[in-house]
Amino acid sequence: MHALPSRTLAAFADQASRAILAKHLLGLEKEALRVSNTGLVANTSHPQALGSALTHPQITTDFSEALIELVTPALPTPEEVLDLLRDLHLFVYRHIGEERLWATSMPCMLGGGGGSIPLARYGSSNAATMKTVYRRGLGNRYGRVMQIIAGVHFNFSVADAFWPVLQQAQNSNTSVDDFRSWAYMGMVRNLQRLGWIIPYLFGASPAVCKSFVQDATTNLQSFDDKTLFYPYATSLRMGDIGYQNRQEEGTGMKASYDSLDAYTRSLTWAIQTPCPQYENIGVKVNGRWEQLNDHVLQIENEYYSSVRPKQLTEWMERPTLALRRRGVRYVELRSLDVNAYHPLGVDEQQMRFLACFMLFSLLTESPRIDASERRAIDANQVHAAHRGREPGLMLVRQQAQVPLRVWASDLLEAMRPLAELLDDGAGGAHCQALDAQVHKVADPDATPSAQMLAEMRERGEGFAAFARRLAEHHRDYFRGLELDPEREDWFKRLAEQSRNRQRAIETADDIDFDEFLRRYFAQTQSQPVALSPLPE
Repeated sequence: MHALPSRTLAAFADQASRAILAKHLLGLEKEALRVSNTGLVANTSHPQALGSALTHPQITTDFSEALIELVTPALPTPEEVLDLLRDLHLFVYRHIGEERLWATSMPCMLGGGGGSIPLARYGSSNAATMKTVYRRGLGNRYGRVMQIIAGVHFNFSVADAFWPVLQQAQNSNTSVDDFRSWAYMGMVRNLQRLGWIIPYLFGASPAVCKSFVQDATTNLQSFDDKTLFYPYATSLRMGDIGYQNRQEEGTGMKASYDSLDAYTRSLTWAIQTPCPQYENIGVKVNGRWEQLNDHVLQIENEYYSSVRPKQLTEWMERPTLALRRRGVRYVELRSLDVNAYHPLGVDEQQMRFLACFMLFSLLTESPRIDASERRAIDANQVHAAHRGREPGLMLVRQQAQVPLRVWASDLLEAMRPLAELLDDGAGGAHCQALDAQVHKVADPDATPSAQMLAEMRERGEGFAAFARRLAEHHRDYFRGLELDPEREDWFKRLAEQSRNRQRAIETADDIDFDEFLRRYFAQTQSQPVALSPLPE
């Protein structure tokens, strides 16, 4: 059973240390699929008025040209993060005409199937070509349909002043940098152990359109003639029809989280190791690049996981090398479905709970994950995603069966002392956020997934009709708001600067793409990438 060590709690009990504990930084990355007014995936280009998807710091695209990604920087409070995310939505809606942003994680109404989903395009530079080729490779390996699932990523880091307090509490004599990476990797392991609770509490994809499911042998049940579901599902996105590490099948690939060194080594091995099942695709076929390489992973980002240790990267710096050079800077939780009921896809109460959950995972003990626990983690994740609200559902905790609701209740109560520290007493915003989750455990019908299915039944809607109705509602909400003129001017300047930077990158290219890619993969921890720097 996870519990906060009493020595750690005591270290943050005084007023000054409580203030340090509360000075964490939060950020969001929110994906949203652009769709036509009929609900089909948009086949239009990323609007030029939004800026360059290659270089814009806050408005970009993910797999598809139609999959917008809105990114906030790390900010001190949920209110500041959500204010910026709201304004980014407002700015986007001013430049997408009659298109809408789809309201749910799971896409619908795919028209011509996966082949009709446009890959993201970033311009004519080598860096842009690499991003598009990587996405073509993903489509070739896993299918394009899987890649347009949208999610919300929650980024979290603590203040620099936090680390000496924790080091003293844990009697650590290592350098601050090494201790920070060690502690963050422990946090990552705990987030995997306990991560099943995220789809239970916040899962919002209990059903999918039949057009999404390509496997005719699926055991998903029919909700109506156009919708498939599981009766007690929470997040099919996080189950085995959504974000799964398909490259593990037949390759033996599994990232190690024992330490930062083990993690980066395992990903590096995968990037450098040929994979027979991808050799059949080919790399450069009839003059067109079909994937960056035929290895287990093309690049680090291909490894889909619910949580990642992260470091900011320099221009064309490989993420594993950034981690090895400068350690872990923040942790990214990737298992959040888009909240279909909120125009932003996430709300303040959820962010406060997640901050408390991330801190709890950082402060509690975190032994290494052995093979048996790894199997349990993977199984718990799928069970919570497919059957999370099922009465009596059992998960595996410390090699023993335990009811999900019992484990969830234990976990939330173990978090309460930390919520009270963050609030400087009981009854504050973090405690209220915690209480809201306690209610969902006591009453599974209060979860978003249950509410969605109940509303679909009540209104006689399939999943596509439900999601489309909410997309219209959110569009009306944003169209009824005014964007602050200063904020709009700032967004316009960012867009223009990003377009100028894209043109400068294209002008600076002085080698062909084959050589560019060779140099990119040749960089090592001691040898920086031998490519032109990002133009100012």
